[in-house]
Amino acid sequence: MHLIERQLQNAVNKLIAWCDNNGHTISAEKSRCVHFCRKRNMHLDPNIRIRNSPIPVVNEIRFLGVIFDRKLTFLPHVLHLRKKCEKSLNILKVLSKTSWGADQTSLLRIYQAVILSRIDYGCMVYGSVHPTVLRRLDTVHHPALRICSGAFRTSPVESLYVICHQLPLHLRREKLSALYFFRAMSVSMHPINQLALPNGLRRLYDSRPSHILPFCERAKMLLHGSDLNNITIQSFDFFCFPPWDIPQFSYLNPFSGFEKSSTAPVTFQQLFHHHRYQYSSFIPIFTDGSKSDGHVGCGVVSPSDTLSYRLHNFCSVFTAELVAIFCALREISPSNQRKFIIYTDSMSALQTLSHYDIQMHPVALKILSILHFLRKEGFSIIFCWVPSHVGISGNKIGDSIAKFASTFLTQDIPYSDVKKSFVSHLHTTWQNNWDLQMNNKLHFVKPFIDMWPVHPIRELDVKLTRLRIGHTRFTHKHLIFGERTPVCPTCHTDFSVTHILIECPSFKSHREYHFNSPSLTFRTWWVRNNIQIFLIF
Repeated sequence: MHLIERQLQNAVNKLIAWCDNNGHTISAEKSRCVHFCRKRNMHLDPNIRIRNSPIPVVNEIRFLGVIFDRKLTFLPHVLHLRKKCEKSLNILKVLSKTSWGADQTSLLRIYQAVILSRIDYGCMVYGSVHPTVLRRLDTVHHPALRICSGAFRTSPVESLYVICHQLPLHLRREKLSALYFFRAMSVSMHPINQLALPNGLRRLYDSRPSHILPFCERAKMLLHGSDLNNITIQSFDFFCFPPWDIPQFSYLNPFSGFEKSSTAPVTFQQLFHHHRYQYSSFIPIFTDGSKSDGHVGCGVVSPSDTLSYRLHNFCSVFTAELVAIFCALREISPSNQRKFIIYTDSMSALQTLSHYDIQMHPVALKILSILHFLRKEGFSIIFCWVPSHVGISGNKIGDSIAKFASTFLTQDIPYSDVKKSFVSHLHTTWQNNWDLQMNNKLHFVKPFIDMWPVHPIRELDVKLTRLRIGHTRFTHKHLIFGERTPVCPTCHTDFSVTHILIECPSFKSHREYHFNSPSLTFRTWWVRNNIQIFLIF
């Protein structure tokens, strides 16, 4: 403790000296000291002073909205967060009246903006604590989803996640932590990039699993099974251009006014030949990107050569189109010719390049940078959009070589593509967990997790939700009031939504009247066209 006191006191003295030299003042009364320690026996608190005034030692401190306690259990923060969010649940309770309340979509938006945003804030920090502490926040998440969906109180939480299309909190924390890690890795000067766990400390953490790993190591553990462990995130160059020298980008579209769906391919070919006659002095270069199952590639076609590269499977087709344009500019750079025209069938790539932003796609920034350099060197480069699959020879060749490219291009993966891949992996994990719920009534109706259309009338939407989940007041109120399970007097089986709507012969005539069929499968009830008929039934 004496060594810690000396080092901290020296650091405080240096800070005080810096403040005095720069016109700042530190108040000892407004400062606090927290001794982070896991020892259970009695030990003295550190004695740190500011100009001979002792700094008060406290057990917890609020810093940037997160409460840090001395043992880093984050239990005070979770309890404070839960109490604050439970008060905000009253907003949803007021707006969710069954007869006139807001629809499910609006309620979920309010929940995400008012409550879920508080839970998300700082989750990459406090998300490292014991699961029993984090599960205290589920008492906010689950009631909020029940209120938004109108589900009955006995509904399983797994059904609430699927019916509202909201991730469980533990998966949501993994998502936000991993995306924050990817975002930090995309900034070259971020302090996280300089951190590496020494082998000695790694062995220490392996022998003591109760010790909390640093954030980088915890984030890497989340990537196991997603094939994202050893990838490199492409960094952003925020200061590529000064504000007074923003690059200007424009492109030609000789096919404007012609819809591809209503125009014959020969018309596009004639328009292209006329366009080439006007720009015959420019050397044409065609670029194209392709993405199929397990393959991403790009191709560049010039009068003298063809180039094709294979990219990482996580790259999007948009990235492939931009990489193809970048490779074309890179091939132009050593040329003795000065007039080129680059053709691409990606309108989104051209529109992105024409709207400069410091946070635009990193490959687009590289394209604007090399284009800026080439124009200073006297190159005249024009960009032009061409429609795909209409018989334009250069575009056909570019598409073909992009699909069968085999030479790997050493190219870092943009953050947007990594984010999309990880979110897809997380959704697969959620789907796998949902597949295990074989006895869940909603799983029989909705085996795949996706968005479900919401009825705009709150009262009808609540009825649909409860029937889809299979928990209604008639079939499950006995669980709340401690009553006996209701039994069908005709079949002598327990009442359930499936039994009443499909199995019970007492309602056979009603099914024939409304659906023209005495036998129905449960999933046919939820077809969009049958919902109104079903509600009448």
